[in-house]
Amino acid sequence: MPDNTDFCSAEYENQRLQALADYQILDTPEESAFGDIVEVASLICEAPIAVINFIDRNRQWFKSEKGLGVRETPLDVSICAHAILQPGLFIVPDTTRDPRFANNPLVAGEPHLRFYAGALLESRDGYPLGTLCVLDYRPRELTERQRFALQALANQVMAHMELMHAHREQAELIRELKATRHELAKHAATDPLTGLLNRRAFEQRLNQELALMQRGAPPAALMLIDLDHFKTVNDTLGHQAGDEVIVRFTELCREVFRQADIIGRWGGEEFVIMLPRASVAEAQHAAERLHKLLATTPMLDDTSSPLHITASIGICSLIDSDNLDECVHRTDELLYQAKEHGRNRTVCEP
Repeated sequence: MPDNTDFCSAEYENQRLQALADYQILDTPEESAFGDIVEVASLICEAPIAVINFIDRNRQWFKSEKGLGVRETPLDVSICAHAILQPGLFIVPDTTRDPRFANNPLVAGEPHLRFYAGALLESRDGYPLGTLCVLDYRPRELTERQRFALQALANQVMAHMELMHAHREQAELIRELKATRHELAKHAATDPLTGLLNRRAFEQRLNQELALMQRGAPPAALMLIDLDHFKTVNDTLGHQAGDEVIVRFTELCREVFRQADIIGRWGGEEFVIMLPRASVAEAQHAAERLHKLLATTPMLDDTSSPLHITASIGICSLIDSDNLDECVHRTDELLYQAKEHGRNRTVCEP
């Protein structure tokens, strides 16, 4: 037990109850591992009643019991509440001759308990949690072998509870590791400024789509977008303003494109969108919506005059014979044509 502690203090009792709560044993269903221990205790000690019990704040609760037929009783009739204040085995040969228990309702009345022997269930930190106890309807004693067995079985109760506790901790650690791995994978695959897929992750997703098309999935469309004259924004307003424009443009893309469409930041002010199950014409309609939204949406809120930007867009179809390099090269050529023809426009594959 903890040293230099007043076992009657409220602080100590709160610590003991917290130790009990940490095992998460109260109000759990019956389990065969504990039931078997109770049966063996009853058999070895030749006792009609055997109980694994835990002393809660206002009750004693039975994890497993034989011969009582209840799962808990009030604390004021508990013999075990006294037993947890004693180290090792606590034995009452005749309850009627012990002034602490002679007037106990379970002694003076039904079921007329006369004998009690309890082995302490103690936490790893030394807090008494409850007992493994046996009871009888007649005064008696335990033999040395029975005493040893009762204590050994109590040790098994705590060993099993420690194992359950370790399994819960391990399961929680595994959940935390999975969550951490998920976050690491997410960070490795996303652009930190926009939260979009980065170039590497988008290439992986594009390869997956091409593989699906080779197995019969419908064609898709690929779109490359470059923000026109973006360097001027950085040079005149600063890189923080440039980042704000990138973030705002990302928000507009999320408004325009479908939830199924895959949006990525290709690098700098260049974006890439894959539109599964979409034709070039359907992708072109989406690009036109984006052009219109850019024309009416200020990209910075704190400037004296609204800042609008335009974008050049290239669109090509994805077919099952494509590979990643071919797809990107064709789309990039279309984007270059859009820039060559005056920017702020979309050029599609014929």
